[in-house]
Amino acid sequence: MLARLSIRDIVLIERLDIEFSKGLAVLTGETGAGKSILLDAFALALGGRGDAGLVRHGAEQGQVTAMFDVPKGHPATRLLSDNGLEDTGEMILRRVQLADGRTRAFINDQAISVQTLKAVGSALVEIHGQHDERALVDAATHRRLLDAFAGLEKDVAALEKLWDARRIANAALQEHRAGMERAAREADYLRHASDELKVLAPQDGEETALAGRRTVMMQGEKIAADLREAQDAVSGDHSPVAALSAAVRRLERRAANSPALVEPAVKAIDSAINALEEADQHLAAALAAADFDPLELERIEERLFALRAASRKYNTPVDGLAALAAKYAADVALIDAGAEQLKKLEQAAGEADQRYSAAAKKLSLAREKSAERLDKAVNAELAPLKLERAAFTTQLESDPGSPGPQGFDRVEFWVQTNPGTRPGPLMKVASGGELSRFLLALKVVLADRGSAPTLVFDEIDTGVGGAVADAIGSRLSRLASRVQVMAVTHAPQVAARANQHLLISKDALDKGKRVATRVNALAADHRREEIARMLAGAEITAEARAAAERLLKAAS
Repeated sequence: MLARLSIRDIVLIERLDIEFSKGLAVLTGETGAGKSILLDAFALALGGRGDAGLVRHGAEQGQVTAMFDVPKGHPATRLLSDNGLEDTGEMILRRVQLADGRTRAFINDQAISVQTLKAVGSALVEIHGQHDERALVDAATHRRLLDAFAGLEKDVAALEKLWDARRIANAALQEHRAGMERAAREADYLRHASDELKVLAPQDGEETALAGRRTVMMQGEKIAADLREAQDAVSGDHSPVAALSAAVRRLERRAANSPALVEPAVKAIDSAINALEEADQHLAAALAAADFDPLELERIEERLFALRAASRKYNTPVDGLAALAAKYAADVALIDAGAEQLKKLEQAAGEADQRYSAAAKKLSLAREKSAERLDKAVNAELAPLKLERAAFTTQLESDPGSPGPQGFDRVEFWVQTNPGTRPGPLMKVASGGELSRFLLALKVVLADRGSAPTLVFDEIDTGVGGAVADAIGSRLSRLASRVQVMAVTHAPQVAARANQHLLISKDALDKGKRVATRVNALAADHRREEIARMLAGAEITAEARAAAERLLKAAS
């Protein structure tokens, strides 16, 4: 899953690229070599808290890049889609830490918020350590883990849909009920206003049309007299048309004698007669358009007055009166028919609530049975991890009075570290080493259900040795067959089971003036030597090498 971790200018690290293989990868090295720095850098790339102290001395900024090969449909890809980011198959998480304390976050070279980076990082990697804030000890995640163990994800998704249907039905009921209450308080006013506007019957765009018509009529009244006078001059008793027509007839009788002299004049007079007749037609049309019924103008003005009075009364533009009338009519109808509709909505909300409650109760029973199976499975893993006197229990509290999208169950993992002690929440009761081993047992049981594809364990073998360390290594190896596992360890029994062994060391540079952390992938011979060092300490003996060889053979 995790292809490569690239670190630049982080404290003690100038430049570091680590290629990770599938399966179990262990990181070993002397105390102080820089293992915690690597994990801090990794957590930074996944959205962890920034810290100016992570920047290498003398550098303006440091950055960490984690590259993942993510399959289609993985929750992390859905998070990309939800945030408008493109899914390219390879996911590159990058975090820049500035020396002044500020940070910048990127996914596939697109700037995003740290919150988005943290959400995506949490879907890709879980880091479990004695002091790591990202460990899966948050009780808010326990219900999801129990559902994943029991294979109840589809039931939860179906319940979420019923919750949405219930919410929508209840919202419709509340809206209708509030509308009825509001309408009842204003019933008299609403009825009066609705009746008044119904009689007025305003229309959209009516004011503009009426005002335009009134303007045309008033302008026509002013020019009608001039139009009639012009028409009288063109076609009335004093019109020149009759005299011109007679003159044309006389000239046409003389045309045969002197056509060259007569015909131009005849054509010109004909044109004048035609122009006068055309002018008469235009004047007649203009008079017809300007002609209006004075009663019509009065009716228009009265209508405009009524519309504008209503506009002032209801504090609404004239063009909004039609919509207001429809609203008031609907409110009155709500009063008249609301009781019947209220019954229907109450019935629908009740049925939605019953469907949700029935499914939530069924899911709660399934969780109760699954909790018993989960407790049995986790407790079976505790004895080999030197927790044989401890007990793991899944606390399930159901409160139908506090429903939610995933039901009304509250789930929290509790532990009892010794008989006679008070059990309590996992994070509060278990010590650092115990907590890591409890989490390992839980992750073994939940390996392919509800787990991130990459798990990181930070020194979960602290304070144990021998058979317990071997049991831890065995379980990490089992986990690594289903998810990618990285473990920082001091236990040779754990290191011997690794598919990839990375040695973290600190080298002196510039004649001892500064130091730098290095990470080297160990080949077989060097790996045996490192495991021998882990067994023997500073002086590696032949017996230690032989013991290391036996561990490697037993683990293969």
